[in-house]
Amino acid sequence: MKGEIVRSPLFYVGDKYKLMREIRSHFPTTIGRLIEPFVGGGSVFMNTCAPICLANDIDTYVIRLHNWLSTYKDNPNELMAVLTDAINKYGLSFSLIRDEIPRDLKKAYPKTYFAKFNKDAYGKMRDDFNTSGKKDNCLLYLLLIYGFNRMLRFNSKGSFNLPVGNVDFNQNTKDALVDYIAAINQRHLIFSSLDFRVFLANIEYQPNDLIYLDPPYLITFSEYNKIWNEDTERDLLALLDQLNEREVKFAISNVTHYKGRVNEIFLRWTEAYNVYPIKSNYISFNDNTIKNFNEVLVTNY
Repeated sequence: MKGEIVRSPLFYVGDKYKLMREIRSHFPTTIGRLIEPFVGGGSVFMNTCAPICLANDIDTYVIRLHNWLSTYKDNPNELMAVLTDAINKYGLSFSLIRDEIPRDLKKAYPKTYFAKFNKDAYGKMRDDFNTSGKKDNCLLYLLLIYGFNRMLRFNSKGSFNLPVGNVDFNQNTKDALVDYIAAINQRHLIFSSLDFRVFLANIEYQPNDLIYLDPPYLITFSEYNKIWNEDTERDLLALLDQLNEREVKFAISNVTHYKGRVNEIFLRWTEAYNVYPIKSNYISFNDNTIKNFNEVLVTNY
């Protein structure tokens, strides 16, 4: 697959958008099905030529958004209309079509004026989402778009609790949605939200399958990595060993060194496979700076 790399409209923290050209250069020439146990925002399936994609993620809200966006695959104009109505209802800034931030606010807060302008409207939208049963996928998507670091985060009581971010619905957001709709119209997607062990165990594998894995990283500090520990790491690697014995192709991204920490479990496991260094752009939830660390892609083919 050649040409432009496109980005997911979920803007997933730590997604592989900027690394896709390098990562897919190590993929097989022919892929019948792309299988992703940790699909995240979907940047990998969007940029891989596979006619069928099995896309799974344990985060039910992420899969909800994928399924919701997919319902507009035949009518993207309706999607934009639904989003526009909600943006206008709450009075959020909408730089895609208008510049309404007061000059005084821009002058007083040159780096954070979107957050200042949208704070109250965003808070109202977040409250409405939480109090109405957290079922409105349009509001969920806009909370991601206007939220801090464009994340999905819920507290221990299950309420969405991300504060407003210094972003809004702009041309990049629309472009990502257009690219996403084009991508899902070019392939057959099956979404699921299962534990990776259950997901991988229930697949009848075929000769041209490729499993691509981007699991939470054991030694980094992203919000999404808090659910991961040494036991889950070992479970995943053991499953991959079993799949290798069955001659199922896989490629897995991971971080081996980070801020003085070393993933010894993963490093020992890689000795049996092919390891390719990847120039990473990983960004931590708690620290939006690019860190010095080693990211790799490991394949069994």
